[in-house]
Amino acid sequence: MRYVLVLNCGSSSIKYRLVDAASGEAAAGGIVERVADHTEGMRQVIAELEAAGPELGQVVAVGHRVVHGGDAYAEPVVIDDAVERTIEELSPMAPLHNPVNLIGVRAARAVFPGVPHVAVFDTAFHQTMPPEAYTYAIPRAWTEGGVRRYGFHGTSHAYVSRRAAAFLGRPYGELNTIVLHLGNGASASAVEGGRCVDTSMGLTPLEGLVMGTRSGDVDPALAAFLARTRGLSVAEIDHALNHESGLRALAGHNDLREIWPLVDSGDPAAALAMRVYTRRIRKYIGAYHAVLGRLDALVFTAGVGENDARTRAMVLAGLEPLGILADPGANASPARDTRVISAPASPVTVLVVPTDEEREIATQTLTVTGLA
Repeated sequence: MRYVLVLNCGSSSIKYRLVDAASGEAAAGGIVERVADHTEGMRQVIAELEAAGPELGQVVAVGHRVVHGGDAYAEPVVIDDAVERTIEELSPMAPLHNPVNLIGVRAARAVFPGVPHVAVFDTAFHQTMPPEAYTYAIPRAWTEGGVRRYGFHGTSHAYVSRRAAAFLGRPYGELNTIVLHLGNGASASAVEGGRCVDTSMGLTPLEGLVMGTRSGDVDPALAAFLARTRGLSVAEIDHALNHESGLRALAGHNDLREIWPLVDSGDPAAALAMRVYTRRIRKYIGAYHAVLGRLDALVFTAGVGENDARTRAMVLAGLEPLGILADPGANASPARDTRVISAPASPVTVLVVPTDEEREIATQTLTVTGLA
């Protein structure tokens, strides 16, 4: 047996999965929480894996989720000291993520020194966007300094768009797809023939769709307005837009399982929240349909996208002029596998595809190391 160990390091946690290199199936996995020292946390990961049974001597590579690769990385890369330095230099782009990702990388390299370690970047899949999609209309000195749209959730968008093509029996390079990654964080992407040509998140994960606690698109002048009229600092505005906005601001909750009962009870704020949330998604579907010119598949994924039939129905309502015809019965099915939820006569196939970012990281790790 050969395994790939996939690691996703947060500030105080390490998520891990041991993936069978041949089948892609998980042999073990879990999360170590309340991590004060990531090297010690890695030792706990190893202890848990050993208790689960697989032989760790059969780990042939370690794949790491790293949030921001900037302009430097459009593909996964084998980690060396130079790559570590670049990830560190990119930390201002993702100050809450890259530094702890890097701590995890260094801890894992110390514990597993004899195998290749690979960084798989959330931003990489979106680096195929053309300049007209990623360039902001801002002073050139800023854009030359790296201020542009990067996009996130790329590992999920890559896995789901490729899985959709396989499920439909269509060549990946010929399929035009819109992927809706709807979770507490949410993003949309337009994938033309296997290449991302647009995505909703930008320089940071704040841009785009309404999310659990993030605002998504707002007037860029909002920060200056709040500073002038309310005396708020940049840090206060940034915190509010990322942690106190979105569904939480509109409905008082960021979990749709708590919002829908409020809607049913007649709560006007909750009802408005869902109209705002789903309208923003529909706007992006329409925009990306125009960008692609031809749309073959619309795909829902992630926690909300995979499990909330009611939200999917609300998103799909009114999209018939775009050739998107829902099948209410198929949409309401409790099935959890990849499935079609559009009507047989729908020109655009609507799918639900469960995402698997760890499996995608393992696949990319094997490919870049030549171990596939």
